Amino acid sequence: MLFSTPECRAVVIDLRPGDELGEHSVRERATIEIVSGTVTVVTGPHAVEASTGTLVTFAPGERHSLRADGEARILLMLSPWPADSHYAAGEDARPDRLPENAHSPSLD
Repeated sequence: MLFSTPECRAVVIDLRPGDELGEHSVRERATIEIVSGTVTVVTGPHAVEASTGTLVTFAPGERHSLRADGEARILLMLSPWPADSHYAAGEDARPDRLPENAHSPSLD
């Protein structure tokens, strides 16, 4: 994670060949920039090869997936962070927390 503010959360994701972010959606507007490499982005019936410098946006709730065609690095931005409906009622809404399954070398 590069930074997290109420306006936006920015995360860099390194992908190896064949890595996938399976079909999913988020409650925020998601914007990805391909920093290096090439990925295939799928939304509904459409699949597009996106290379370095490509910027792709997804509306809140829009289903999509992503697959690395080789080594790739992407910048993911979620805005606003977190969206009003991001956390379930009563769930801890600390915007700086990591998900339960997150891995951070500084935590090891």
